[in-house]
Formats: sequence, C-alpha cells, structure tokens
Amino acid sequence: MHLRDLFRAKKPVVSFEIFPPKAGTPVEGIYATLGAIRDLNPDFVSVTYGAGGSTKDLTRDIASTVKNRFGLEVMAHFTGLAHTPAEVDEMAEDLMDEGVCNVLAMRGDPPLDGVLPPNPAFPHAADLIRHLRRGFGDDLSIAAAAYPEGHLECPDPEQDLLHLKAKVDEGVDFLVTQLFFDNELFYRFVEKVRALGVTVPICAGVFPVLNPKQVQRILSLCGVAFPPRFARILARYADDPAALAEAGIAYATDQIIDLLSWGVEGIHLYTMNRPETTRRIMDNIGLVRRSLVDRNEGEAS
Repeated sequence: MHLRDLFRAKKPVVSFEIFPPKAGTPVEGIYATLGAIRDLNPDFVSVTYGAGGSTKDLTRDIASTVKNRFGLEVMAHFTGLAHTPAEVDEMAEDLMDEGVCNVLAMRGDPPLDGVLPPNPAFPHAADLIRHLRRGFGDDLSIAAAAYPEGHLECPDPEQDLLHLKAKVDEGVDFLVTQLFFDNELFYRFVEKVRALGVTVPICAGVFPVLNPKQVQRILSLCGVAFPPRFARILARYADDPAALAEAGIAYATDQIIDLLSWGVEGIHLYTMNRPETTRRIMDNIGLVRRSLVDRNEGEAS
C-alpha cells in the first residue's frame, strides 16, 4: 500500500521507527523487536538508513522482512548525497522488487570515509525527490523530513521553511518531523508551513527519553529546545535511571495525547528498538486513539 493512500483513508496515522543493528550485531535482535511490536498494530514501520549508506543493504532487507514476513506496511529511509543517479535508481528498484514502495527521501550524511562522488548529483533532499518522482512517478510514495525548530545547518528559520516547501513542491506525499519536546513549537511550525501553501499531511515525531545519555545525544545532534516542564523532569531524575525512564514514558504519553487532541495527522514514534517502552505508550494512548479514529470514520461516512 502506498502511504499517501493511507493518509487519505485514515487519520490519525501512528507509525514506529526502527533502526538496523550495528555492524557485528546479530540481525535476529531486530526481528525479535518486530515480533514484539506487530500486535501493537502500527499503521506503518519506518526503517532507518546508516550514515553514508553504511546500512543500505540491511535497511532494504529489514524493510522487506517487515513487509513480507511480518505483514506490516513499511517505509525505507533513502539518502542520495553519497550516491550516483544510477545507484539511486538501482536502490529504488531493489526496494520495489521486494514490494517496498514507500521511502523517506533525505540528503543524508557524507560517507564514513568522507569521500563524496565528484559533483554530487543530489546535494539536497529536493534534488533526490525530483529524481525519484521523475523516474518512478506514482509507483513510489515519497516522504520528506521536516524540522519544527529548523535544521541545524540552516541558521535562517524562514529560509529553512522555504527549503521545506521546495522539497514538497518536487513531489512529496507527506512529511515526518524531527523529534521535539515542546508541542507549542510544533503547532506554530504547522501554521507557518500551511501559510506557505504546503498541504501534505505532517507526522509529528515523538521520542521518549529514557536515560541521560539520550539527552546528551539529542542536544549534540538535533539542538532541540527543552521546555521548562521537561527540563525540570530531567534535572530531578537525572541520577535515578528507573524514575527518569518512567517520567520519560509519561511525558511522551502526555505529548501524544495533546497532539491527538489538537488534530495532528500522524504520530511517528521513535522507538529506539525498545518494544516494551513502545507497548506502554501505545497502551496509554489506546482509548484516546480509538476514540479519534471512530469519530473520523463516523464523519467520513
């Protein structure tokens, strides 16, 4: 199923993100994770893609397994910076041969050895999206990344919004946001994007923080803001791992319930391959989610 059709048929959409194991780690672990989350009934699962293409083959294999063994809709991360047009075409064809017809198209990071092809064909995500849409038409459903607090490499927030619109204009079907902890920032972001004429669905990225190490990584990679309420939680429970994990699950739950109440079109849960955490959050929002789905189905009929 093309995910663009899923968004037309059902809202809110709830998706999970998983990542391939590190090199040298048995792949069976991710299959155990998939088995544990399958009965949580996500609308789709996304599979990440390592820096510089370091896990592209494994991403394809796991995406195929999600689709063909576990029977879940799947979206594969897909980057272009380190690849030639011929390589991009081959990767897309390989995915489609496995029945995977949904991709999250991103620029990506430089390859691990730091060596890029001369004159990269896809220096920006918009270039990759244009190439995929022209080459594969509607055979692919294409998503793109969005940054409610701006991309770290773009110091001008207004320019960053224009970059996002450029990606959508090249043929994006829906957007998935980077994680954030302040819903009000997300709501203002959506208002600005809609004012630019961007009408595609937007999935809100939610990340349950479970330990201090994750906090430091988030700050170094994403630069997102911590609202006062969340900052107080981190300060109070930083030295108590069990309490911080419990508080992190509670905060993510509250964040999702508020987003659903606001009318968000999708929730994208960054699971960090932790099925028990994912299960607890899904249990917490179960009745709220069901109520909204029933209401939307009633209005549609």
